[in-house]
Amino acid sequence: MNDQREQFRSKLGFILAAAGSAVGIGNLVGFPVNAAKSGGAAFLLVYAGFVIFICLPVMIAEMSLGRHTQRNPLGAYNAVSANSAVWKIGGWLAIITPFMIAVFYQVLTVWLLAYFVGAITGNLNAMAQPEYFSEFINSGSVFIYLAILTVIIGFVLNSGVQNGIERLAKVLMPSLLVMLLILTSFVLTLPNAMIGVKFYLIPDLAKITPSVISNALGQAFFSLSLGMGILITYGSYVAKRESITSGAKMVALVDTSVAFFAGLLILPAIFVFNPSIDTTELSTSSVSLVFTFLPKIFLSLQTTFGYFGANLFASVFFLLVFFAALTSQVSILQVPISAFQDELGFSRFKSVLSLGACAVLLVLASTVSFGMVAYFTEFTSYGGATKSFFDVVIDVFYDTILPLNGFIVCLFVIYKWRTSNFNSELKVGDDGFNGSFTQKYINFSLGTFIPVILLLVFLNTVCIKFFGFKSLFDIF
Repeated sequence: MNDQREQFRSKLGFILAAAGSAVGIGNLVGFPVNAAKSGGAAFLLVYAGFVIFICLPVMIAEMSLGRHTQRNPLGAYNAVSANSAVWKIGGWLAIITPFMIAVFYQVLTVWLLAYFVGAITGNLNAMAQPEYFSEFINSGSVFIYLAILTVIIGFVLNSGVQNGIERLAKVLMPSLLVMLLILTSFVLTLPNAMIGVKFYLIPDLAKITPSVISNALGQAFFSLSLGMGILITYGSYVAKRESITSGAKMVALVDTSVAFFAGLLILPAIFVFNPSIDTTELSTSSVSLVFTFLPKIFLSLQTTFGYFGANLFASVFFLLVFFAALTSQVSILQVPISAFQDELGFSRFKSVLSLGACAVLLVLASTVSFGMVAYFTEFTSYGGATKSFFDVVIDVFYDTILPLNGFIVCLFVIYKWRTSNFNSELKVGDDGFNGSFTQKYINFSLGTFIPVILLLVFLNTVCIKFFGFKSLFDIF
């Protein structure tokens, strides 16, 4: 089976595909929202530190494990541990987590598709109204978009790694970067934008709290596709001639750049359209923040390009953001599909069909969690708040499980697979790795402080999310 496994055609294809898996709603929606509610520059500073010193080594560990075993996460854990029951837990978590993340990600991608259709049909004025977003997500039309999106995702997944995922990423990622730079440049010329720039780029260290730290690490892990099994799976499609470390660095650079410019687009825009806003009000920011301000940004373009030009610009942007979300969704779903193929011997078509059948009810439950169905809107209560089904999926599988999965990967790679075997895999395709600073830092950090930090962040998140503490230290 391994001899016939698909591979990315080129290093660029791998980098863009892996960046495509990372760049998506997490960067363009999640990052600006988290930055807004977590102190702006304070969040950005912690986020950047996590990406460089924590996430990059974990990313390299996941990719190398995938390439070495040529398997999905469950298969990778089983292959190295000789089917150990204990380590199999890590493999199952790395399969279940992306499946459940794909559930809520599907809902967000539906919204982007709808906003693209709204822009291309000249509906920008209505989309810029505050009530438009809440009315849309509780309308019957959301199910039409959901059906269309499901067909598109199924088609791309069934096309395979080279013809589906890699080909899509090569076209869309560069286009999205260019469009994002153009939009950001425009917003920064508007009145009051510099107030937002200061909030975003000048840190107030007093705002770095345990909650901000948890949000930053959760955002970094989600944005870089860590702890989801995606990079283990993608690593299994990387040719032996490629350098894992250089590829990981490029993916992290592209991903972080997109997140940075998304923040530089959205946060100044908040102050452009509401210059008197109290920054403490931003602490309650949600996904609706981005969906409300983006149409306003495009609408402001009509003074230069006219209403038709503004709609055209919005259409192109929402199309590209939709496709960025699509590549991420496809990447997330590739993990359980790879497991179906490797572990059950299913064909790709049968794997895609089986996965869709498993996900449909969960996606529908998430879709109606915003007021459409009371049972799912007020699904449960914990941490002193009422939570919808959608909230529960995010709290458990996005905010909480990802650091735990990263913790398990670190222990597994260094202490079960062993550092010597890990280094041997990283030397393949990278003659300069042996004895380099990168090697020394990765080996030391993965075996010492990174697992400790990830475990503490996991426990801190549990205390905050599910027990209503301000931090882990409140217990003591």
